[in-house]
Amino acid sequence: MSEKNDNDTQYKELSGEAGHKKISELIKGIRIAMLTTIAADGTMSSRPMAIQDEPFDGTLWFLTRSSSEKIDEIAQDQHITLTFAEPKDSKYITLKGRATASQDRAKIKELWNPIYKAWFPKGEDDPDIALLRVNVSEGDFWEASSSKLVMTVKYLTAAMTGGTMPVGEAGHIAV
Repeated sequence: MSEKNDNDTQYKELSGEAGHKKISELIKGIRIAMLTTIAADGTMSSRPMAIQDEPFDGTLWFLTRSSSEKIDEIAQDQHITLTFAEPKDSKYITLKGRATASQDRAKIKELWNPIYKAWFPKGEDDPDIALLRVNVSEGDFWEASSSKLVMTVKYLTAAMTGGTMPVGEAGHIAV
């Protein structure tokens, strides 16, 4: 881990176990991520995906439809980006990696939650359910490290001191 401080944000570079732990802390409690894939015409396609409530170990799992366009896009180019935001806690993270799709029934059953019936009315045995596995390779993050009141004071102090008060933490994570 290395750190540097640019006037308003402490910057960290993390990897290995420290990187996994930081990602786990940042995404904990965030229910939706935006998944971005590369469309057939080379443009980016983004859509919301429900996040599994499990500790991060380098891999993220999602349930989706095997007939969805994202499955075709991932078959053509496995590179994806996941974007997470929790404005009330001032947490923002972007993860990059490679995605693969399968219909591993055992893993689908393991991840199944009754809330998914909203998307899969036939339940966990719906033949259109696909499993999306994302192997994360790196990420970037920014977060404020204090309560809103403390952050307000920090912002005001930074404004009055020409930006010398750190107001948050940012960094890069190599997984």
